[in-house]
Amino acid sequence: MATAASKKEVSIADKLDALFKLQQIDSEIDRIRTIRGELPLEVSDLEDEIQGLETRFAKIDEEIKALENEITERKNASKESESAIAKYKERQNNVRNNREYESLSKEIEYQELEIKLHEKRSKEAKVKIDSVKELLVEVKERLDLRSNDLKIKQKELNDIVSETQKDEDKLIKDSNAAKKHIEERLLSAYTRLRNNAKNGLAVVQVMRGSCGGCFNKIPPQRQLDIVTKKKILVCEHCGRILVPAVEE
Repeated sequence: MATAASKKEVSIADKLDALFKLQQIDSEIDRIRTIRGELPLEVSDLEDEIQGLETRFAKIDEEIKALENEITERKNASKESESAIAKYKERQNNVRNNREYESLSKEIEYQELEIKLHEKRSKEAKVKIDSVKELLVEVKERLDLRSNDLKIKQKELNDIVSETQKDEDKLIKDSNAAKKHIEERLLSAYTRLRNNAKNGLAVVQVMRGSCGGCFNKIPPQRQLDIVTKKKILVCEHCGRILVPAVEE
């Protein structure tokens, strides 16, 4: 029976040691990612903003082209009306009666009104083009500015990543290897605790009689149980897994 108890005690101790080792590895990964700070999010936000500005720029450019096409079409329509007026006036010289002359006069009047309408709409389109072009310049300036900001942020991020990526890749491999030595139930609890903790700490040392996660005092008898590693104990306040302090 003593042998069985001894094996059980070593087994629990090994589990706690494996969990603490995993925590140390994952904390180092967290530290590396903290060095990068908010840069990845800043880069992502800038990319989204630039994409939006590019879409807006394209729509404004399309609007200008559509207005320019409208002006061209109205100029062509005015020329057609002018040509029609010339024909109607020529026919007036050869009319046989007043009714036919009046009919041609109405056609001429209608075409003249069409020309005036085309001129009015063309002027309105030109005013709109001037206004939209001003907006286009503003969007282009904003796009150039944010594109430059993105280049700077991307360089900063790439520099940091190049300095830390090799270490992070190794630590991720170490973390995955460490997880293989931890039973699924404990690993699930560990992952849940890490996800719920702002600092990513799921396994903490008892330092000066207090939880290394929430810093609440731990009763003396419970501290003794933690030191012996005979069972897995958690902080009554924050739920983190407790391990004895490692002597430096």
